[in-house]
Amino acid sequence: MFFVCGKTDGSVPNTLVIANCEVVKPRVAAAEHISQFNEEARSPFVKKFKTIIHPGEVNRIRELPQNSKIVATHTDSPDVLVWDVENQPNRHAVLGATNSRPDLILTGHQDNAEFALAMCPTEPYVLSGGKDKTVVLWSIEDHITSAATGGSIIKPNSKSGEANDKTAESPSVGPRGIYCGHEDTVEDVTFCPSSAQEFCSVGDDSCLILWDARVGSSPVVKVEKAHNADLHCVDWNPHDDNLILTGSADNSVRMFDRRNLTTNGVGSPIHKFEGHKAAVLCVQWSPDKSSVFGSSAEDGLLNIWDYEKVGKKIERSGKSISAPPGLFFQHAGHRDKVVDFHWNAYDPWTIVSVSDDCESTGGGGTLQIWRMSDLIYRPEEEVLAELEKFKSHVVACASKSEK
Repeated sequence: MFFVCGKTDGSVPNTLVIANCEVVKPRVAAAEHISQFNEEARSPFVKKFKTIIHPGEVNRIRELPQNSKIVATHTDSPDVLVWDVENQPNRHAVLGATNSRPDLILTGHQDNAEFALAMCPTEPYVLSGGKDKTVVLWSIEDHITSAATGGSIIKPNSKSGEANDKTAESPSVGPRGIYCGHEDTVEDVTFCPSSAQEFCSVGDDSCLILWDARVGSSPVVKVEKAHNADLHCVDWNPHDDNLILTGSADNSVRMFDRRNLTTNGVGSPIHKFEGHKAAVLCVQWSPDKSSVFGSSAEDGLLNIWDYEKVGKKIERSGKSISAPPGLFFQHAGHRDKVVDFHWNAYDPWTIVSVSDDCESTGGGGTLQIWRMSDLIYRPEEEVLAELEKFKSHVVACASKSEK
């Protein structure tokens, strides 16, 4: 199951769509299916499960790791909306339909909070950043019932339904903490994988800030000039919580070690990854290998990197290939800027990515679910041994094509 946000041109309502997808197993695609692939056609493997009519545009979706039926959304307002998608009624997205009513509203921002949103991997905490230059932390624990009941984790007195029922307004929760330290819009936030009390944020002030809720509302460490432009995204390595990634409008991704973040007060990354030709919009570590991560950008590309490959020459047929250090795969299937992507934690090396195709197609966006061939990331010796079995067939095919 996955979630798709819908930001429309006004002819239909903004929607939050829940869909199921049958992900094809590796190496089972028939040749005729591949030859008949049409990127303009809707996939028969993706089936809508439920539609929620969202109040306002949907800019970001994050699910609660402790319960994937609970998601939070960012819209064009100061509030964060929390939804129990299992108990929300299925709606028809027709013009004039009333909005669905969120199960919980998180308040605390003083200006719009549109993109920076994260869920804690260890506790039912939500983190947000906004135009008010603050980072806000909530706990939704008071509104959670025991998972043993088999029901909703949102308390029953928060009724799901349509917003035209004036007698049943959504309950709201105030912040556990408001953290001030940025001097411009906060663009992204993330939790430390091993601590619900530690988190970091990046913003248009070119700063990376680390916070600890146990020691107050001021920064623990503030990294000035982490990049040479606005910072758009950040992610904390789930395998090694010393490593933090940032992506920026300077077209680069940088990797920081929290034990040595600055030199003379200025950001001191341990690696710089420069393979995009436009602003980087999203970065995320792979759940499958600790040294691998992805980055997507306004150039329409989604790059896969391995920092362990930095400094190593890439060779094909005995020839050295010129490629940005650390880059080992590039997904170029989108037609416009790739605004978000996620690794599938349950299906190795499988990714869902979304592009905003409004500028190139006149409206709408594209969602792709894809998996790189295992021949790309497996050990080279192992791959060569397997390919050796097919060498004669490949040579025969190549000779035919040359005739």
